[in-house]
Amino acid sequence: MRRSGLVLLCTLGLAAFVAATARAHSTPKIRAEKNRERTVMAEVNQIGAQLQRVEDRAWNAQQRVIQVNHSLRQNEYRLHVARGNLKAAQKRIMSRLYSLYVNGSPSTLEAIVGANSVSQMISRAESAQVLSNQDAALGKQALSYEQTVQQRERQLKHLKQTRETALRVVLNEKQRKASELAREKQLLASIHSSLQQLVAQEQERERAAKAAALARLQAQLAEQAREKKAAAAAAAQQATSSSSSTPTSIVPPPGPPIASNGAGHPQAASIALRYLGVRYVYGGASPSGFDCSGLVMYVYAQLGISLPHYTVAQWNATQPVSSPEPGDLVFFDGLGHVGIYIGNGQMVDAPHTGSVVRIDSISGFGAFNGARRVP
Repeated sequence: MRRSGLVLLCTLGLAAFVAATARAHSTPKIRAEKNRERTVMAEVNQIGAQLQRVEDRAWNAQQRVIQVNHSLRQNEYRLHVARGNLKAAQKRIMSRLYSLYVNGSPSTLEAIVGANSVSQMISRAESAQVLSNQDAALGKQALSYEQTVQQRERQLKHLKQTRETALRVVLNEKQRKASELAREKQLLASIHSSLQQLVAQEQERERAAKAAALARLQAQLAEQAREKKAAAAAAAQQATSSSSSTPTSIVPPPGPPIASNGAGHPQAASIALRYLGVRYVYGGASPSGFDCSGLVMYVYAQLGISLPHYTVAQWNATQPVSSPEPGDLVFFDGLGHVGIYIGNGQMVDAPHTGSVVRIDSISGFGAFNGARRVP
């Protein structure tokens, strides 16, 4: 039996395409197109398997036609031999009847007159005991052999016709399945092209979002540096002024600590952007794979800050803020998900199995629980 290998080729082609697009952000359009792709791929595999079976049936049908043609050629030779034997027997019998007729045997004339065939003539001559037993047996044997071979010829021709009809049917079915497979493969190629365009557009959108986020972070860090420098200059000037004054005021003891509402850790946002495209792994907390809280924990560990690997624990270890700044944590879905805010209403997060670390919009993600700042 032959195997076309169509299913394997299609599967390998899909695997190569999936590997090329695995790191792309999975948007609703991309997910819908991938679902459509999986449906068409299943149809391609099913039709490919059907085509393999039809090809096997066609090959078997062709072999049966070859066999019956071979049998027909063999039978034609047997028929040629049978006709030669019959012709020799007829010649011998006719010579014998002619001899009897010339000698004036009335029974010979009765045997010949009214006979419609050699077989009938032999039967009449035998009944009239005109022919010897040997002559009659020879004639009958020749006739029987020819009739048997002719019957076999008719059977083989009928069998050939039947098998050729079956072959035509299966070849037509093979052509239909091949055309159906070609159409499905063309549709699959169109879906691949559409997916590539969607993935390329999404990758470009993510590149632009990453560049914009980095630019905002750099500007914010520069502003903080200027503010820090200005604050240091003001403090130095104040210290100079205080040293020239005579009375020294007594500083009251500090009151209870108040939660800082400072700038937080914008560096965390820029660090998080380095890991865009890393695949989601449940429980993952390294560049080989992250889950949402694992990404937060890993990013802040690079700033020398230790956070637990659990969203609820991270919520409890941080301080609430009314308006998030880059580097703050944003929580969703009853503390079931956390991301790192990067500004402009966006965050970096590792959302779910089958996805990658990506940039998501806060407003479009889910039920927002609040923003927290790492002390």
